[in-house]
Amino acid sequence: MAKFYVQCGPLKIILTADSPSQAAISALDRFLQPHLWIYDDAMLSEQECRDHLMLEALMHLDPTLRISERGFDGSDAMQIGTPDAIDQWHSLMVGMRRLFIEAGLGHRTVVEVAQTSPQVQSVQSPRLPR
Repeated sequence: MAKFYVQCGPLKIILTADSPSQAAISALDRFLQPHLWIYDDAMLSEQECRDHLMLEALMHLDPTLRISERGFDGSDAMQIGTPDAIDQWHSLMVGMRRLFIEAGLGHRTVVEVAQTSPQVQSVQSPRLPR
């Protein structure tokens, strides 16, 4: 696994991942954790959940995620569109919700599962030597 520096607006995180796209999704996962409740609200459709995430992204994030193996603000950074990455993350959350229901685990919420998962530590600025 490689170490990646991911940034998008106020989001700056260093994490390990198998690929830049996986790093982008993992970074968004950390940022969007406070919004997991939308997937537990039976009154919200999948489209309404997606719309909620896109509004949050428009208000708080840049249009692209920048992913680099060298550091923040590097010229080597790969760029992934934030809406595309949010769509991928949303698809994962919808898939989890459907899986819980199919497996008879409808009583387990997405928030509960996220709270029992180990979290990757994030930092605001690189502190490790390059």
